[in-house]
Amino acid sequence: MPLLDPKTWQSRTLAGGEYAVTEPATGETLATVTLAAAEDVATAARDARAAQAEWAKAPHFVRAAVLRRAGDLFAAHADELREWIVRESGSIPGKADFELHVAAQECYEAAALASRPSGQILPSEAPRLSYTRRVPVGVVGVISPFNAPLILSIRSVAPALALGNAVVLKPDPRTAVCGGLALAAVLAEAGLPEGLLHVLPGGPEVGQALVADPNIPVISFTGSTAAGRAVGEAAGRLLKRAHLELGGNSALIVLEDADIDAVISTAAWGSFFHQGQICMTTGRHLVHASLYEEYVERLAAKADSLAVGDPHRAQVHLGPIIDSAQLAKIQGLVESSTARGAKLAAGGTHERLFYRPTVLAGVDDATPAYAEEVFGPVAPVRSFADADEAAALAAAGPYGLSLGIVTRDTARGLDLAERIPTGIAHINDQTVNDEAVAPFGGIAASGTGARFGGEANLEAFTDVRWTTVRGDVAPYPF
Repeated sequence: MPLLDPKTWQSRTLAGGEYAVTEPATGETLATVTLAAAEDVATAARDARAAQAEWAKAPHFVRAAVLRRAGDLFAAHADELREWIVRESGSIPGKADFELHVAAQECYEAAALASRPSGQILPSEAPRLSYTRRVPVGVVGVISPFNAPLILSIRSVAPALALGNAVVLKPDPRTAVCGGLALAAVLAEAGLPEGLLHVLPGGPEVGQALVADPNIPVISFTGSTAAGRAVGEAAGRLLKRAHLELGGNSALIVLEDADIDAVISTAAWGSFFHQGQICMTTGRHLVHASLYEEYVERLAAKADSLAVGDPHRAQVHLGPIIDSAQLAKIQGLVESSTARGAKLAAGGTHERLFYRPTVLAGVDDATPAYAEEVFGPVAPVRSFADADEAAALAAAGPYGLSLGIVTRDTARGLDLAERIPTGIAHINDQTVNDEAVAPFGGIAASGTGARFGGEANLEAFTDVRWTTVRGDVAPYPF
């Protein structure tokens, strides 16, 4: 039986009206969903809070079992879910398989969180037992984007649930199914009690209501830096925790001793994977001057060799951009960059939403596609003279998400990485990497630090409570 049935996948009546979920590659309507309105948030949050108390009391092995079954179900329903990810988000099948793999691993890792030691015994000056323990925050609000919809929802939903919380999830409407309704279906089949996960696809007003709701003390947001600033500001006024995973303009540094034959494939993947619509995308290629000309030529040739098209109906390397607004932004940045003197070495054209992988040479600080996050398949390439200049260029700009360094001397690569502020660093790899067991997050305009993975999830979705116990009532002098 199919996991996803449009007749039953939205049990709650929402007030935002009908929305056609479309396939970017064709414009075909894949499904019609009902969007949430701001008023729906309060109802969902109240229901979630009411259901959460019993879930928090459930033995850890009960919560863990639900998450383990959910992980198994992502594999059991892989064919159905893969098709949704490919068609709804424009992913190639390999990227969809990666999302399914990570989603399952996120569930398995979350299941392990349920039985983690939850506190410490403390010394005390008084004759008493003194200890800390971690308790669920209550209800977690999750706001997730379109680009890796399954991963970027489940990596908050799974650990929050495993630790005894309820969740209100607002996926991007463009990926309402694979970013929201699919998770709800998997978790329901896995045995999650009703009322603990509420999926509210909707626009910015729903996100704003989520942040403002008094029954939601913690927000987990993944999205643009501009939207993240607004979320952080609103949450701060309400003294709420907001975990922000935001944009990036990550650098790949290619030192003079790099293996040029090996690096081109790595570089192309970093910029062109999922049409560059990844927060960790390699947005700046910093290449030693001795390799620069050959690098540009070979990266441009690689870009020209890549197939772009409908990933559901053909074997391609790149699928469509998510929608026309995002395409216009990409095209505008490329055109303004060439107008300022950048050389178009490859790409720069599109047919409908299919944008060719693009290489720009001769870029500098004033080149818009180099200075800004493009969120498209664009690889600006800039030369440097020595490691000091490379470090300065990589550290420049507002972001600090991911970093790649390619060199035959790994010790030198590690030393260089230490000089560049970043949340993530990879030696002899490009910037796009993700594992359920690893902490993930950026600094500066890229977010509020590592939030996902292991201990970071404990910090994100629990509060620390100090408790003392005495055998007799404590005496006081008055």
